[in-house]
Amino acid sequence: MQRKAYVPGVAALLAALLAGCTGGSGDGATSDDSNPGQPGVATEAAEPGKYRTLPEPCGAIGDKSLGALLPGLEEIADEEQRERAYAGEATLAYDTDRKVGCRWKVESADATNHLFVDFERVVSYDNSVSDDSEAEQLFAEQVEAADLPEPVASESESESESAPESASGSQSASASASGPASGATSGPVSPSGTASPRPPSATASGSTASGSASSGAPSSSPSADATPTDLQPRLLDDLGDEAFVDDELSSSGSTAKRRTVTVAFRTSNVMVTIEYAEQPATLGVEPDSEEMQDMARKLASQLADSLSG
Repeated sequence: MQRKAYVPGVAALLAALLAGCTGGSGDGATSDDSNPGQPGVATEAAEPGKYRTLPEPCGAIGDKSLGALLPGLEEIADEEQRERAYAGEATLAYDTDRKVGCRWKVESADATNHLFVDFERVVSYDNSVSDDSEAEQLFAEQVEAADLPEPVASESESESESAPESASGSQSASASASGPASGATSGPVSPSGTASPRPPSATASGSTASGSASSGAPSSSPSADATPTDLQPRLLDDLGDEAFVDDELSSSGSTAKRRTVTVAFRTSNVMVTIEYAEQPATLGVEPDSEEMQDMARKLASQLADSLSG
């Protein structure tokens, strides 16, 4: 009798255990189905950056470009010293796949020139953020730190915007509103066409009536009336994915004024910064902003092309 009572008890225990296992697997299935597609979202990683390495910074600029940027190089008589000057000095780098740089300093009879080039490869440590997006955010912070001024409209642009408001609506007023304030013509154009604005412009180099002639620039150049706008610190739309140029003229005590032009750009997940400075040896001599900006931007374009290649 005891054995008969024991056997059914064991059977009941086994049945309970089997039911528990079945219920557990059922719960697991329900848990797996509660968020369908969730594992796919968790394992999906953001797009990696285009660049995995950086160039050797001191070798990224050719001797011809260095000679143009640093004219004092050719004045160094000692050959070994001149070679060292061309080679530049690499900045301290703990990870050459992430951040490298090189600097040059050359003195000449006319001025002392400095050149610094920095390359930074951005890597995102967040799987949901791509390397490009991380670089875009860092470059935006660099632009903000540069504190670029708001674009200033040139005189000709301001006049062309205000002219329609003062026009009477007649044909003569409309014709004169196209820019007499810029000084390009000696008077408004009449409806009869007796005062054409083109002849004075064509002879701007010998006419005092042309505003652009007084600045020494050809009147046909669109930048003749917009030189300050063209040279002020600003964003650039023809370099890399995004870029800007900064221009600062400073003086320290009785020393000559030093101009520093900075051109920075981003292409994919690499950011490049160029600092080009010149300090004349003579007091009262001011480095030419346009020339320095042109040279720095030309170098930036060469570096951007080398990265793309």
